[in-house]
Amino acid sequence: MAKELIIVLDFGGQYNQLIARRVRDLGVYAEVYPSSIGLEKIKELDPKGIIFTGGPQSVYKEESQHIDPEIFNMGYPILGICYGAQLIAYELGGKVATAPVSEYGRTEIIVDANAAGLKDLSSSTIMWMSHTDYISEVPEGFAITAHTANCPIAAMENAERGVYAVQFHPEVQHSVEGNKVLYNFVYGACKCAGDWKMDTFIAEQIEKIRAKVGNGKVLLALSGGVDSSVAAGLMSRAIGKQLTCVFVDHGLMRKNEGDEVESIFGKNGQFDLNFIRVNAGPEYFEKLKGIEEPEKKRKIIGEQFIRVFEREAKKIGAVDFLCQGTIYPDVIESGLGKSAVIKSHHNVGGLPDTVDFKEIIEPLRLLFKDEVRKVGLELGLPEYLVFRQPFPGPGLGIRIIGEVTPEKVQIVQDADFIYREEIAKAGLDRKISQYFAGLSNMRSVGVMGDFRTYDYAVVLRAVETDDFMTAVASEIPFAVLQTVMNRIINEVKGVNRVIYDLTSKPPGTIEFE
Repeated sequence: MAKELIIVLDFGGQYNQLIARRVRDLGVYAEVYPSSIGLEKIKELDPKGIIFTGGPQSVYKEESQHIDPEIFNMGYPILGICYGAQLIAYELGGKVATAPVSEYGRTEIIVDANAAGLKDLSSSTIMWMSHTDYISEVPEGFAITAHTANCPIAAMENAERGVYAVQFHPEVQHSVEGNKVLYNFVYGACKCAGDWKMDTFIAEQIEKIRAKVGNGKVLLALSGGVDSSVAAGLMSRAIGKQLTCVFVDHGLMRKNEGDEVESIFGKNGQFDLNFIRVNAGPEYFEKLKGIEEPEKKRKIIGEQFIRVFEREAKKIGAVDFLCQGTIYPDVIESGLGKSAVIKSHHNVGGLPDTVDFKEIIEPLRLLFKDEVRKVGLELGLPEYLVFRQPFPGPGLGIRIIGEVTPEKVQIVQDADFIYREEIAKAGLDRKISQYFAGLSNMRSVGVMGDFRTYDYAVVLRAVETDDFMTAVASEIPFAVLQTVMNRIINEVKGVNRVIYDLTSKPPGTIEFE
């Protein structure tokens, strides 16, 4: 299906997918491509507009990422953000230099003119800055449209050429009127109508899935989490009984979750599909014995997933495709173009040569978490499943710092169950984006009754986010935290201390490892 497209060219920053997410919020489809995409590919995609992202480099250094200047003559409206703004200035004859004063965080922006790119913005507004370089001189034909106390060119534009640039980050939540900047570009400069909706996405994906699969059989890695469940619902809508869902209970699930998954998707569940449960916990614990490094744990768990699926595929017979619930944050954190690899995800990057599947299908690969939930509701999945707490593929294996053992898993399962139960009792379960309990590798002295203890510290995590690319710690009422702490220490064996994690993302990640 033809649809409007905004291309986001990635120059290595960490907010790149967030830009695409904000554009989609406005009802226009956006995809991220590496900055090295090439002009021919851009012509082929024929976008309504192009956005240059931020990045960590200095545009005037030889090793920095650049763009073919001919892109400015292709007739597509262009918006540059942070590094992208500096790149526009540099390529078109302006000057970029090290700023006398770097700017980071919430910054007051003074709008100098009611220009097209900043239409309807307040004369003074708050935007998010993050730069050490700045534009010191605009290219010929450009007008300065905003400044700050330390940055004389916070925004510039050449409306006749359809080129706009902002030093700040309109895509982040902290930019108070950032959405207006993106709206002006998408609907003003690019003249989009806004045709990106979840029902059209579902129809398009069903058509693509049927065309790809034909009469083949598909094996889906079902975890019971939101992503794989929505993928299962979408695949079922498209191909029915050609789909076999394999639920690998790796022993790293939340408390009672294995049985819950089976009750939803199994023989007596609400879905008409083939369901197989594999209780593989002992295999996983054996593989993880003595392993402490996070990436090694992730890769071991991911490899074991593949091995189990391979084994089940041979039992089932001919299986042509493997379906996974990969979503966009997984993709960006596993590295896109020249972006920094934050952590690898077991469900990104294709399959080893030894796998007995023809191809991988990832129907949700280009969706953010809240978009996945919308698809789930459109498919008729129950709300309690669609709004289930996010759970990583490696499970509790990355919510336990250090070596993973059955005893540690039991501690986390029990502590996490208590935490989630009390959050629900307090009416916060649908207000907090993600919350869970994890286990540190710290042991400390405590006193319980008349006895000295030397036990583990459980860490509670809760964050607020609408895109899972950035997040801040939730302000849970202290009385709720006290109740959780008391219950965990009294009810969970091996714990004598409970800690609440206040770290935002960035600099941390939402998960512990």
